[in-house]
Amino acid sequence: MTLTLTLVRHGQTYLNARRLLQGWSDSPLTRTGRAGVRTTAAHLADQTFTGAYCSPSGRAVATATEIVRHHDDLRLRTDKDLRELHFGAYERRPEHELDALAPWHELVPSMLDGTHPGLPGGESGHDYMTRLQAAFDRIVEAHPTGHVLVVGHGLTLGAWLATVDPALGLVALPNASVSTVRVDDDGGRQVLTAGTDVAAQGFGSARSVPTPARTAVPVPAA
Repeated sequence: MTLTLTLVRHGQTYLNARRLLQGWSDSPLTRTGRAGVRTTAAHLADQTFTGAYCSPSGRAVATATEIVRHHDDLRLRTDKDLRELHFGAYERRPEHELDALAPWHELVPSMLDGTHPGLPGGESGHDYMTRLQAAFDRIVEAHPTGHVLVVGHGLTLGAWLATVDPALGLVALPNASVSTVRVDDDGGRQVLTAGTDVAAQGFGSARSVPTPARTAVPVPAA
């Protein structure tokens, strides 16, 4: 028996559209974002989910609520450890301002390996990776089999996918995109799909961080 995890990034927000860092800040979904979420929800409507989790951030809750609406009796749970990275003083600031301090292609790997001390007023790489790993471990422990929906954020979902398959690097996760992971009963984990753009949202809020010796691929902004 296996467990399937379907991971969905939240729909486009106003901060996404303006290329501003969100992190623990929040912003409503744009009209494009709401349309994309409806498309993804329809795409997943014929799936049989046995559990549903999301970040407590409003953009994730709005996305998850639209998906769950198609599934009678599916209870949605929030987990604060599924939140995006806390960017500290750079919350709601333009991406280029952060790049001037810490280029994205340097910042992200050091966050993922837990060595980054954190941006001013923000969250360290160790704390970030510890909490998101704990969140997914709890989900897997609570659901040894079945099909679980997890709605979250570009960097956080991408970071967990990178722990499942480090060769992927940080995969592009467009807004409202779908990724799937299989968890076997022996604990083995495999990324089946990553960043499928079912809502045709594109990579407007995505950036690139390749793994060593790999071609650059778009990587989700926060």
